[in-house]
Amino acid sequence: MATEQAYVAATRFGYGPRPGDLVMIASDPKGWLRDQVENTDLPTELRNLGPSAPLLAETQRQQQGAPQAYVKYLKGEARDVLGREVGRRTMAAIRSGTPFRERLVHFWSNHFTISVKRPQIIAAAGAFEREAIRPNIFGTFADLLVAVTQHPVMLMYLDNQFSFGPNSPAGRQRDFGLNDNLAREILELHTLGVDGGYTQDDVIGLAKLLTGWGVARPQDRSSGTPGAFVFRAVGHEPGTKTLLTKTYRQNGVRSGEEALRDVARHPATARFVATKLATHFVADEPSAASISRLEKVFKDTGGDLRALTLALIDIPETWDAPLSKFKTPNDLIISSLRALNVNELADQRIIGALGLLNQFPFTAPSPAGWSDKTADWMTPEALMTRIEWLRALGNVSPVPNPVDWAESIVGPVLSDETRTTVAQAQSRTEAVALVFSSPEFQRK
Repeated sequence: MATEQAYVAATRFGYGPRPGDLVMIASDPKGWLRDQVENTDLPTELRNLGPSAPLLAETQRQQQGAPQAYVKYLKGEARDVLGREVGRRTMAAIRSGTPFRERLVHFWSNHFTISVKRPQIIAAAGAFEREAIRPNIFGTFADLLVAVTQHPVMLMYLDNQFSFGPNSPAGRQRDFGLNDNLAREILELHTLGVDGGYTQDDVIGLAKLLTGWGVARPQDRSSGTPGAFVFRAVGHEPGTKTLLTKTYRQNGVRSGEEALRDVARHPATARFVATKLATHFVADEPSAASISRLEKVFKDTGGDLRALTLALIDIPETWDAPLSKFKTPNDLIISSLRALNVNELADQRIIGALGLLNQFPFTAPSPAGWSDKTADWMTPEALMTRIEWLRALGNVSPVPNPVDWAESIVGPVLSDETRTTVAQAQSRTEAVALVFSSPEFQRK
């Protein structure tokens, strides 16, 4: 028999149940979640998608050609690759038997946001998530931070490929100087947080440590694989650098990696990451106790994300308030299609839904990523758009008995009022729409 605990496991931690899931999870909801905290195998839906380097190299080649041809490439071939990535990524979450793992991938991908509003990365945005985020979600935060920061898509998104040390040979010869965009976002959004105690001098210090971190161009075959990460010593700021009172001696790419690992293990980072995790999984305003619990695990383990994830499962507050969070559009789309037991849907239909509900992946409005707060998604206009889209869903996959189906996907939290309304619906399509529009389904 389905239980409220099973509903929390499936909906709060995962992307909602498929019919039958709640009964299957009910005997051991926490065990079901813990079993997902092990491997990072690539879902079958994503296995035939291409790596980032050739995609970025092709974009670079197109950019060096005629402007009109480049625009045509961005709107055509590059946009098609992005569409396949988004469609397959979403379908992987819809069909997944390990939806907690998929939610964690999306959480960390949002934490380390990149956006295709920077056209040079359109084709490789999905590859960034597959290559830098997915393999590291159960490793250490330091490894995840280094992998993300060295990924060519992040370097291009935040302009680090154009950052040259002012006193480096390349800096003295070219017009390019120090660009601190990446360093600033690492400290403010990825690690310490805006109140993390760093200064402008620390931003400059980290920016200098990351000079020379760039992306190999097609014409630079001698320096590495086109479209892949490259360290250009001629652009690296010489001499020692200081970050958060620690001095780093000149040691090429390793000094930047060492600095990132130090920042990743900083106490302020532990607090910042713990707060973001608790806000995403527990409540818009999580208790101090839940944040402190995660913060302590982060500090005690040196940022072990597997240990942090297991600690998240054991926060009592998470299980005590089953409907405390409002679903984002991404949550809503994936959970409704899981509820209808959809196993295949054309990429264009998925893309259309994500665009209509205003949360198309890799298009967050700023490097801070998508909001996790109810107030940012529960506007009158957004609610109307949700309901209109959900009304159309009743025809996607017919439901034989709407009341039984409602019990199978939201039964443990289903109110008497919603149950009665669904039973009195004029058609099966209307009944499905009523369930999807109910407060129980809209929240997690």
